[in-house]
Amino acid sequence: MACGILLSLSVSAQRASVQATVQPTEILIGEQALVNLKVITPKDKTILFPVFEKEIVPGIEVITMLPPDTTVENNVMTLNFKYVVTSFDSTLYHIPHMSVFDGTDTIYSNSFGLKVTSPQLSDSTLAYLEKINKGETDSIDFEQLQLHDIKPVQKAPFVWTDYLWILWIVLGVMLLIALVGLIIWLVLKKKRKGYFFTPPVVLPAHVRAIRELDKLKEEKIWQQGREKEFYSKLTDILRNYLEEREGINAMEMTSGEILNEVRKLLEVDSVYNNLKQILSTADLVKFAKYKPYPDENDLSMVNAYFFVNQTRESDPVPEKEELKKVNNEEPEQGPSKSK
Repeated sequence: MACGILLSLSVSAQRASVQATVQPTEILIGEQALVNLKVITPKDKTILFPVFEKEIVPGIEVITMLPPDTTVENNVMTLNFKYVVTSFDSTLYHIPHMSVFDGTDTIYSNSFGLKVTSPQLSDSTLAYLEKINKGETDSIDFEQLQLHDIKPVQKAPFVWTDYLWILWIVLGVMLLIALVGLIIWLVLKKKRKGYFFTPPVVLPAHVRAIRELDKLKEEKIWQQGREKEFYSKLTDILRNYLEEREGINAMEMTSGEILNEVRKLLEVDSVYNNLKQILSTADLVKFAKYKPYPDENDLSMVNAYFFVNQTRESDPVPEKEELKKVNNEEPEQGPSKSK
């Protein structure tokens, strides 16, 4: 309740409050302490903290000043500004106040103290110092005075992450060697075979057409009352085949235009007649709602096989190496022509 009243009064008066503390309150010579300057103020205030170039008071040296830590709650802002200090003289230091500026007034903190003490000497060391002061000894024993020479630099313990850069260098060199080896291999392959990477195998047009016909034959969609779909797929297979095999733009031509082009290119009547039967029946089914007999569907399928096989590319002449192996290889089987 008291804190709530204090904050309320502080806000209503539009004036900041400052509190200074030090932790720890007692240090040995050369040790460090943390002075915290806490300011509670309305959040719209701009607080200017004191900056010490060397000392807060004579004897208390400022090592560094940490950035302020700010929190805001219920329009009240709390700032903590910390100073890291030390001292090399053993005494009790009194700091009367520390001041901040809130843009209008200079506000002073409470006073606080810091006790700096010297390391405690053992009784034997104190007795030996007494002998030295009285002249009872001719030499000084530094070991007994607990005064030791500067220790040599100690070797840090092994930490494998400190040598991780060596691993990255090795991996980089291995990657570079692999890359150079790959480039050399590709260049030699290009010189030997004429290409860097093996080109994809492109099947001849008649092989792809036969495969499409086999797939259509297995579906048997004409037996399911889907004659129009059957003849559409069948004519598309033959149109694509003609376009790839003979360079005819068959997909954009009518059946009559296709037959005229085939007549110019091919002189065998059976080839022309097979294609004519297929295209004529397809036109009747697609445009005249003609329902062909089952024998006509089978005949169209057979004629499609005949047309592709009669116009297919000639088999390549085997190389000498292939002729040597001919006795150990089975002859290539042709596409099925069964109904």
